[in-house]
Amino acid sequence: MATTDTNLAGRSGHLVESHKSYQPRVIFFYFVMLVLLLTLAGGLAYQQLFKTEHHRDSERMQNQRRILVPGPRGNLYDRDGRLLVGNRPRFAVVLYLDELKSEFISEARIIRRNFAEAGDKDLPTRDQFNQLARVSVVQRYLDQVNRILRRDGTVDRVDLGRHFARELLLPYTLIDDLEPAAYARLVERLPVRSPLQVYASSTRYYPYGATLAHTLGYVGVENDIGAEDFPGEDLKTFRMKGTVGRDGLEKIFDAHLQGEAGGSIFRVSPAGYKINPPLEKRLPVQGKNLVTTIDLDLQRATEAAIAQIAGDGLVGSAVALDVRTGEVLVMASKPDYDLARFTPRPDHDTIADIEARQAWANRAISSAYPPGSTFKILTAIAAMRHGAIDPDEPIVDCQGTLRKFNRGFVCYNGKGHHGEVLLPDAIADSCDIYFYEAGWRATPEVLAAEARRFHLDQRTGIELPNETGRMLIPDAAYKDRVRGEKWFPGDTANMAIGQGDVLVTPLGMACFAASVARGELTTRPTLVHRPGAPRQQTESIGLNPRQRAALLAGLEGCVTHGTAAKTLALPDFQVPGVRFGGKTGTAQVPGKKNVAWFICFAPLEQPEIAVAVAIEGDTPNEEYGGGRYAAPIASTILRQYFHKQAHPAAFVTPIKPE
Repeated sequence: MATTDTNLAGRSGHLVESHKSYQPRVIFFYFVMLVLLLTLAGGLAYQQLFKTEHHRDSERMQNQRRILVPGPRGNLYDRDGRLLVGNRPRFAVVLYLDELKSEFISEARIIRRNFAEAGDKDLPTRDQFNQLARVSVVQRYLDQVNRILRRDGTVDRVDLGRHFARELLLPYTLIDDLEPAAYARLVERLPVRSPLQVYASSTRYYPYGATLAHTLGYVGVENDIGAEDFPGEDLKTFRMKGTVGRDGLEKIFDAHLQGEAGGSIFRVSPAGYKINPPLEKRLPVQGKNLVTTIDLDLQRATEAAIAQIAGDGLVGSAVALDVRTGEVLVMASKPDYDLARFTPRPDHDTIADIEARQAWANRAISSAYPPGSTFKILTAIAAMRHGAIDPDEPIVDCQGTLRKFNRGFVCYNGKGHHGEVLLPDAIADSCDIYFYEAGWRATPEVLAAEARRFHLDQRTGIELPNETGRMLIPDAAYKDRVRGEKWFPGDTANMAIGQGDVLVTPLGMACFAASVARGELTTRPTLVHRPGAPRQQTESIGLNPRQRAALLAGLEGCVTHGTAAKTLALPDFQVPGVRFGGKTGTAQVPGKKNVAWFICFAPLEQPEIAVAVAIEGDTPNEEYGGGRYAAPIASTILRQYFHKQAHPAAFVTPIKPE
């Protein structure tokens, strides 16, 4: 018995010892499990406590969508408050696809069943069934419109598929730009609560068609509109198409005219359909208006005069400025184009026509021409300021030709034979030989420096795009650099009468005329009307009273008995009761037709308005182009201006758009 007990005890003791030998492993296992549980709990706590905002943002980005709607652009007005560019409602028939989810699903089931019943083994895919369903449902809605408007129309499958995939939350356009009669029928007969609606947007409205086309400019489609201070920039965003200025004032003042976009934020289902009502909503706001310096009465009269006097097929421009402030009263450029055909966008035929007629350019600021005899005003100023001529003393005896520097020089104006002419009559009769001599005495360096003092070699800084930088005041250094040739006396003679390499723009010459009218050097033109704007004041030209009187006498003589007198004496072109001064010019452009010039300002005593007209004539080598083509247009502007000053009540009523 003792032995047995001892064995049992031994075995029992062995068993106890064996059990104890496995305890550390179990404890280690528990420890590992505890660590893993703590890690999991810590991770969950971290995600809950510290990553809450991240998860909320992720959920928001997945479940919310933002829709932006552009604000209408601001209006443009003339100086009297008449609308030049505005907005008109544009109506379209649209279908809200995101409201048709159940119809799409039901239609897909019907189509699938029809395929199955037909025993067709080659069944479309799920996506193809859905595409067929969408086209079928949308066509049914389009057929409602077709019946009301008595028209035929089918759904563009590709366009619908693209819209569904990319812009589901935006209305799908079935018919764009409805006629008023069609709009009225649809509003009357379409159900109020229907995914099919007449959608109203705005598009640019140009009440006067081609009037001021180049100055006002046009807009183009902008797909990437933004909404400042509207939440949801990180959300997937759908944007209705907006507009952006492409030319003219519409381009330069785009930020000013651009409306403030509105928008909405919606929750969406997993399939992308929106859930009403919106979480956020802001209505669009119209952009700021712009009051221009343009006088619509003068502008329309100018454009009509160009068409009547110069003809529809000719090329040219006219500019009128307020002498005191530099405000642009008229800016006409021909040929032009009808802005009404740019809404919402020009078609191919419109663009082809504009290009064929070379009508894109605003020639008032983009065409650089030789100024012809209008430049003689500058030659006279330069020669008097530097003591090269005395206005009361003759410097030549014009007999039609002059032999000097071993070559002959011809007076092209009035067949010459002006005799011993003084400065006032030399200006009035545009005696070339007088100004050849004045240029030689003054020297080409002085002529160039004087022209640059008037900034004729620089852009004016007008608030318009595409002002040319091709203005040119040549000198000996220019000729040597560009042509590798010396400067000859013949170059000085050409420069003195505004020929050769001299190039200026019509706007530049209008500013020159305004500056001469004030007796100052520069005029800064502007198209932004600021009531009560101060008079511009710059450095004096530097003529003494006797010299200025001689200059003004010559300019007045040009219109009373000189090169413009014959045309301006006609009843239609007289400016009753107003003394004014002007200068004709005819510039020969090598290889092209002549350019007829006329610049002027009025009244002579206290100038208010300055005008420059440049018309490309239709007769090469014509001698009196400025007097025949350009002067009547300028006088028409002056007549209209002073008639309006005398009879303001007659111009109070807004002009009815054509």
